[in-house]
Amino acid sequence: MPTTSRVEIRPFANVDLEAAAGLLAARHRRHRRSEPALDLAYETSEAGSREVAAALAVGGATAWVATRGGAVVGYMIGSSKADPTWGPNIWIEAAGHAALEPEIVRELYATAAAAWVAAGRTNHHVLVPATDEALVDAWFRLDFGQQHVHAVREPPSREFAISPRSELIVRVAKREDIPVLAELEVVLPTHSQASPVFSRLPPPTLEEARSELESDWGDPKWTIFVAEHKGRVVGSSVGCALEVSNGHTPLMRPARAGFLGFAAVLADARGLGAGRALGEAVLAWTRDAGYDWAATDWRSTNLEAARTWTALGFRPTFRRLHRMIG
Repeated sequence: MPTTSRVEIRPFANVDLEAAAGLLAARHRRHRRSEPALDLAYETSEAGSREVAAALAVGGATAWVATRGGAVVGYMIGSSKADPTWGPNIWIEAAGHAALEPEIVRELYATAAAAWVAAGRTNHHVLVPATDEALVDAWFRLDFGQQHVHAVREPPSREFAISPRSELIVRVAKREDIPVLAELEVVLPTHSQASPVFSRLPPPTLEEARSELESDWGDPKWTIFVAEHKGRVVGSSVGCALEVSNGHTPLMRPARAGFLGFAAVLADARGLGAGRALGEAVLAWTRDAGYDWAATDWRSTNLEAARTWTALGFRPTFRRLHRMIG
């Protein structure tokens, strides 16, 4: 059983759930002091217990606790996602770690990572509160780097209006736009495979993208906008409820948030301001749909997304950090 002068690490037991929930709720309270958009409900141990229990219930999850003087002072839970997409991976989700002190997280990871790497799982991800500089630094000092950003902002005021350049028109998509919408569905993942993102996710074929659009057309869950330049559709964006995104677990979601879930611009139309105008269209939609918050996320190495969404006022809530061993 690994020990240090500070803490002792052992496997997570059922009796540790209450203490772990309390640590997670305390972390969320600290997080909300910096980012009040986050859901107040998760400041309670009851909600924390549900989130920790859900992380433990994922198939193949492994978990440890850190104790000091017999009291639980930290915990860590890791589980894996599909290997064809993520390689031999481990994910420590937003509810998968909390501790009294950032250094305790480093001790927990040292024990957990030894087991994960021994099992051949060398591709590690963790979701960390963006505003907790000491905690982010603790993970950076474990050789993690930033891979992805989850962010939020207030919906715009009633006086806000989309203001694209004069040659651009932003409107709600029509069924006859499906062929170019399918092309745009392929543009983003193809762009993400190139430098400096180097995403492993394969793009859909045009036929797959078109078939999915045809089957989903008219579903009120999605609101699709397009940008036209001189009569040609050059970009699209999608708004929906944040709950639709499986990349935002309940702990990460502001209450009643709309989601900028997709935006893409054809390569030969970049530089026209279409991306910003399409983002503004979704922001106006979140306001008009009655949402209290607008959320989005992006790969840190997607330079265009990082610049555009930051310029639109999105501020980070969680950072997904990544470490590849070997």
